[in-house]
Amino acid sequence: MAKKKKILEEHIARIKKSTEEGKIVLGIKEVTAGIRKDEFLTVYLASNCPQEAEKDIKNIFSGEIIRLEQPNDELGTICKKPFSISVLGIKK
Repeated sequence: MAKKKKILEEHIARIKKSTEEGKIVLGIKEVTAGIRKDEFLTVYLASNCPQEAEKDIKNIFSGEIIRLEQPNDELGTICKKPFSISVLGIKK
């Protein structure tokens, strides 16, 4: 359990760092378009990401997809945005 929590904390730290570096893309449509252009290393999904969006992303992205424990409103806060985020991609 502690190991899983530590891994999730590392993912959150990676998201925060990538946000500061301007290496993230937010939103289902934008991430899907970026996947088609092969722009991402990792795609993160909020815990309450719509199942249809998750299914679409899994069908077209062969890279690392990580489902977080945080819901979309918390993911927005982590990225310092005043809105909810269901999907985000970290650029290469």
